[in-house]
Amino acid sequence: MKTTLTRRAALGGIASALATAALAEPPLRSLRPVARPGAPVPVVRDAIADVVARAGLGGVVGVAVADLETGAAFDLHNSARPLPPASVGKSLTAQYALEHLGADHRFITRIIADGPISDGILDGNLILVGGGDPTLLTDHLADAAARTKAAGLREVRGRFLVWNGALPYQPLIDPDQMEHLGYNPALSGLNLNFNRVHFEWARNGGDYRVTMDARSEKYRPDVHMARMEVRNRDLPVYTYEDGGTEDRWTVARGALGNGGARWLPVRHPELYAGDVFRTFARSHGITLSAPERATDIPVGTVLATLTSGPLTEIAQDMLKYSVNLTAEVLGLTTTQSRTGMARTIRSSAAEMNRWLLSDKGVAARMVDHSGLGDDSRITASGMVRFLSRPEVAGRLRPLLKDIPIRDADNRAIPNHPVQIVAKTGTLNFVSTLAGYIRTEGGGDRAFAIFAADLDRREAAKRSGDEVPAGVRTWNRKARDLQQALLLRWGTV
Repeated sequence: MKTTLTRRAALGGIASALATAALAEPPLRSLRPVARPGAPVPVVRDAIADVVARAGLGGVVGVAVADLETGAAFDLHNSARPLPPASVGKSLTAQYALEHLGADHRFITRIIADGPISDGILDGNLILVGGGDPTLLTDHLADAAARTKAAGLREVRGRFLVWNGALPYQPLIDPDQMEHLGYNPALSGLNLNFNRVHFEWARNGGDYRVTMDARSEKYRPDVHMARMEVRNRDLPVYTYEDGGTEDRWTVARGALGNGGARWLPVRHPELYAGDVFRTFARSHGITLSAPERATDIPVGTVLATLTSGPLTEIAQDMLKYSVNLTAEVLGLTTTQSRTGMARTIRSSAAEMNRWLLSDKGVAARMVDHSGLGDDSRITASGMVRFLSRPEVAGRLRPLLKDIPIRDADNRAIPNHPVQIVAKTGTLNFVSTLAGYIRTEGGGDRAFAIFAADLDRREAAKRSGDEVPAGVRTWNRKARDLQQALLLRWGTV
């Protein structure tokens, strides 16, 4: 099954050996640009410190930029200060995965019968076997059920099992995030819909009608392993209880209004996938028992196979849509391939840090592969050093998304001579951008802009507000600073 735009449409969403001091790296090569033969020497305008100060962000801003041909660095500002990369960290993960797994690596999901089949009757168990695919969607499981039927199966006399052992189960990506955030789900060797369930509500007289479904492009089957109950309260907005085989949610009536919808995280992804496959199997006349976790590596007859798209495409979507689950799956899969073992996200991120230092000469302290964790750190100079390596630029640059130059009204300027491709990163009171610039004169540069007000971030976390006061204004100022710097570097 080749990946299609269906996967993209569905996105519509450490214990490190390196001490912090190790991240305080020296400047890349030079505090002044070195012009190419025949090229004009860049005109020095306002000092970079003045440009940053005018943004009025508070906190710390780290900046670095370097010429890709000469390696000369300039406009360094707090460039050796370790700061959170946020989702810019996914660029590190993409390169980690592509170098070790290969551009054409694919994930395989299988339907296996572990007993004999006679006259369409399986005298044994049917098993949904995950291969770690981070892009598996409801529509794909519908296809798998149809293929299982086409293989001749019509009855199962044993149990219906699901196997998630291709990767270690992680109950969530970052334990410091609020538990109802859809971008902080569990992950395992069997994932579905980026391990999110769609919660929708509508006022129905004096009460609410609520649904929990596993929607993707074609189908939206109801989900039974995730339940929602409306409670008479104002706060907290959500509560979660682990039911062992189901996710039990409650929501405050006072927060619902007339209606709405959002994605919630799934904490038992293998049972979620089993729930959905069971629905589609029933539509083909195959009745299955409630899914149960398989403990042993499944063996038997393969009835249906689902194959993901190539890793290059998966990585490009991850960078474009900034999908945390995909980043963590790629990181864990890579570490498992590299070392034979990946127990936790943090230990896998530590292995990625070791690779960055030994292979790229870059010190980082990532605590995960997505940049979601607050404690991840890298310097702006370190990020630019990484991006400036030829093997990194060759792989990553074609995968990054276009960042337009905008006018004073925040409208993208078409056909602007300065061209940027980059990875963005956003947390509350953290805003980052790193990538490549093609200047108006045809030169190529790598850059990193890291801004973080960690005191305000900590205060925001204590408040419990998903969108804390002041964060929208702060993020707008950060984006304005990014635009000013990109224009500055693209026109000198």
